[in-house]
Formats: sequence, C-alpha cells, structure tokens
Amino acid sequence: VEPLKAKCLPGSLCDLVANMLDCADCYPSGEDSYHKMSEVRDDLQMMLEKPTIYLYDQDMGRLSITGLQPGGTVFGRNAELSTIKDTYRRSVSGGSEMVIISGASGSGKSLLGHEFEKHVLAGGGIFLSGKFDQLQQGTPFSALASAFNVYCGILLEDSGPSSIAGVLASKLRSSMGRDVHYLTKLIPNLAIILGPETSPIYHNDDCDNGQKRLLYLLCQFVDVISSTFSAPVTLFLDDLQWA
Repeated sequence: VEPLKAKCLPGSLCDLVANMLDCADCYPSGEDSYHKMSEVRDDLQMMLEKPTIYLYDQDMGRLSITGLQPGGTVFGRNAELSTIKDTYRRSVSGGSEMVIISGASGSGKSLLGHEFEKHVLAGGGIFLSGKFDQLQQGTPFSALASAFNVYCGILLEDSGPSSIAGVLASKLRSSMGRDVHYLTKLIPNLAIILGPETSPIYHNDDCDNGQKRLLYLLCQFVDVISSTFSAPVTLFLDDLQWA
C-alpha cells in the first residue's frame, strides 16, 4: 500500500486495503483482520458516513499541496475551476470580485486554488498567495503580509535601479510618499526594495486606527503593483478560519 500512501490517501483507508491484502494472502494480522466482506463493507460505510472520525487523519493536510491526483493535476473539478475562471475574466474587464472555496479539510481546496494560479500566470497576471496560521492570529493581516513579502522577494532577484524592483520602489514613493515605509514592519523585503533613503515613520494610532491605516496602505500597495505592471492581481488567501 506504499504507493497509496505516497498519493496521500487517508491512513485508515490504506490500512483497510493492507488488511484485505493480508487476508487474501492468508496472512491475517490478528483480531482486527477481516473474516468476511460484510466487515469490509461496514468499515467503508462508517468512513463514508463519518469521514472526520473514521477516514481523515493528520496526514490529510498534505493534500493541500500534493492532492490525490498524480502529477498535481486536478480531476473532477472542471465546473468549479470554470466558475473561478469566469469570475476572473469579469474582474479583469473591470471592478473586483471575490471567490470563496469551501469544503472539508483535505478536500483539495488549496490544490484547486493553485491550479487556477496556472491560468492567471499564463495570461500575464500576478498571483499572490498567503496562508493564515492558527499560531499567528494576533498578527494583523499575517497572510497578506506573507504573500506580499514573498512577491517582493521574487522582485529582488532582479536588482538594480532600472530593475523591476527599482521601478516599483519609484512608483511606491511617488504614489504613497513616506507612508509606504509604514508597511515595511509587515513586509521586510519591501524595506530592501525601498532602500535606506527615507527613515520609517510611526504613527501614534490606537489598535483600531492602526489596523485601518494598514488595510488602507495595503490596498494602495496592490493598486500600485497592478498599475505599475499593467497586470491584474489575484490574491489567494488560504485557511481563512484562522484569520
């Protein structure tokens, strides 16, 4: 059953298959061995009716990266993928739209999102991806900050004043002024892009006003990215339950 585990199938299902193979080869593994097909049917029925108890296990989290599909290809999600693509086309034509992908843990939500990423990149769009973490719930906009920091890190690979990072730095200073340095506390790579020309500024805001200011500046930041590179920006946020 190792090939099944390599595809990240639930451990309980792999154990069921292994048990059946042992019994077929006349190597029963003790009291838990199957003696008749009705026992197999009963176990499968329990997995179907109560998957969170009898089917899913901690390894299912790996599905968000690898999925159940060979080669990382999505199967059986054409309708959902088509809906997301249609929404993207409408947003590119003007305005902004949001799609929520819901489902049980391990059902391939993350895989579907990253399958859509291929469509965005193929069309010249910008795809930013961030993931909320249960242990970082006290950090404002942690997934947004992570997504923007990774993107800035990619831009830094092309250095120099006439590089993409240099062009973005110039646009950010022109559009946001010194306020752009307020974001460097959340996005460390942005501080490298901007350089030491202007010292960071800090506002004596209370918590509520401070978060509103950050949200406003993050929206400005996305707007500058989109206008600078004349490309639509897609922001994929994973694990929203921890936001």
